[in-house]
Amino acid sequence: MNTDSLLARLSLSPDVAGVLSGCRSLTIAHTVEDLRALSVCGDNCSCEVAYEVPGKGRVVEAVVCRVKNGIAANYVEPYMRRRDPDSMLIGDDLPSDKERYADKFGTPFTGLRQETLDWLKGQDLAVFAFRAGQQDIGMNALAIAPANAGFFALGLGLLQGVVDLRALEGDFPVSTIIYTAPPFRHTHFAGKQIVIHNRTEQVHEIFSYNLYPGPSAKKGIYGALIERGEREGWITAHASCVQVVTPYDLKLAIMHEGASGGGKSEMLEHMHREYDGSILFGENIKSGEKDFITLPRGCDLKPVTDDMALCHPAMQKGDGKLVLCDAEAAWFIRVDHIKNYGTDPDIEARAIHPAAPLLFLNIDAQPGSTALLWEHIEDEPGKTCPNPRFVLPRQIVPDVTNKPVSVDVRSFGVRMPPCTADNPTYGILGLFHVLPPALAWLWRLVSPRGHANPSVTTNDAMGSEGIGSWWPFATGLRANGANLLLRQIEDTPRVRYVLCPNQHIGAWKVGFMPQWLMREYLARRGGVRFTRRELVPARSSLAGFALSRFVYEGRSFNPGLLRVELQAETGVAAYDAGAEILKKFFEKELTPYIKSGAIEPLGKRIMDCCLQGGSVEDYLALMPVDDFFLED
Repeated sequence: MNTDSLLARLSLSPDVAGVLSGCRSLTIAHTVEDLRALSVCGDNCSCEVAYEVPGKGRVVEAVVCRVKNGIAANYVEPYMRRRDPDSMLIGDDLPSDKERYADKFGTPFTGLRQETLDWLKGQDLAVFAFRAGQQDIGMNALAIAPANAGFFALGLGLLQGVVDLRALEGDFPVSTIIYTAPPFRHTHFAGKQIVIHNRTEQVHEIFSYNLYPGPSAKKGIYGALIERGEREGWITAHASCVQVVTPYDLKLAIMHEGASGGGKSEMLEHMHREYDGSILFGENIKSGEKDFITLPRGCDLKPVTDDMALCHPAMQKGDGKLVLCDAEAAWFIRVDHIKNYGTDPDIEARAIHPAAPLLFLNIDAQPGSTALLWEHIEDEPGKTCPNPRFVLPRQIVPDVTNKPVSVDVRSFGVRMPPCTADNPTYGILGLFHVLPPALAWLWRLVSPRGHANPSVTTNDAMGSEGIGSWWPFATGLRANGANLLLRQIEDTPRVRYVLCPNQHIGAWKVGFMPQWLMREYLARRGGVRFTRRELVPARSSLAGFALSRFVYEGRSFNPGLLRVELQAETGVAAYDAGAEILKKFFEKELTPYIKSGAIEPLGKRIMDCCLQGGSVEDYLALMPVDDFFLED
């Protein structure tokens, strides 16, 4: 079948069809392998991805090379090695709470859109079709990129799959298009990562003016899914999910949410062990004391999703549980925690000897070598990039679950700074906390980015990602997302909620160990149901219920790891100062929702409870759960 016949199946608008028919040359990729072949020019082992930029000459964006286990791409600019959280603009006039291109630059986006199409028409282009979301619940989509940006196209193709147009019997009308035009970040946006969403009744267009896939190939496509869900009344949650199977064959499905860097990918990992097989729970930053735990055998893990979870009405069973499935074909995994060989043998083995070639970003690899996850490229001499990544196809993940799963527990991860008496911070969360549904909704509305976030380029230590932590990627109205999330929680009363810190518990540096320990403990216990004696209202009501005691594999945990105010290095005064920081953060982040005037009555009552300093029992009364506590 010739090119014209293939393109005719896509139902493209005349201006977009004109770009593809009139460009310098056109390559249609039908498989991931086609995209892999485009990633490095010709028979070369490495190449530079560069463009002529008026006033700057030839600008190199990235260096790409073939390695034994796939393709390795490294950006020349350290700024380009992680997502800029302020990269999104809206190019249309449809309802949105996001900043519009016209407001920022004083002219309609239509002019830049045409300029972008004109530039693409003068290039050698590569295109491929894909299905955003799921085959039966998703959107027909098309990617259009310069042919020399093959590694970018490969990342998108791995993440969302590639549709072979030759194998289709009918048409493939496109409703989402992503365009890639890297030089425009220099000519129009002062070198910044900019992604512009242009929504019409027929097509959701995404204009990516940079080659880092985070804000476009990944979160841009996510934004298109969110926009469709907002129109149709469903959610694509920012979450990982894993089925945990205990050594006694008990099963528990945990959905882990949170801002970027909040531990979603880590929820799918096994506990990290020391060389002698022991497990280091944490280290006291004041005394240097180390705390080890013993776990002869961990639970089996059956991953479901890594970052984007489709929660479509067609999948729900009406039994009070939330049902979800993966919205991606591959996972964009950050490996900044892997500092040396043996840190995470499972992930390392998948990356070093993969069943299919992978894509590595920000990994220091030479042509023909093996890309190693602990070889992070340096942003500057002696300072490694905090955001090394690789793209892992689901199909080569051991024990991956490919069908919809009913969720038992929704956990929410927050990056916590150390909190001590001489440096009070908001790092006041204990090992994990049990939340009433109303309070769980509030945490998702404010979604703190938290401490030392490696995924984004920002110096804001707290920050917020908002509504379910997907607000940075959404294009519509904030209140609509909040209401959808509230209805979802109301409609799934059998789901339980926990809040889990990572990085620090007071003066203890713990990494992601709390959520791994919580996962193992709740699976063995059979879920999140405790007697009233086992829970105590946290000193800050925003932290819900704390554990009164915690016994794991016969070992009792220090109460200070459950309630930070009991730590000698922290104390009540520092805890209260941190709680005040958290309270003010909630007040600030809830203000836009309240000002919108569009929050449903129940949501408004929950927000009022927060602003008035309500107790954890007040939150529980707002969304009652009949069997919240076990009988003594």
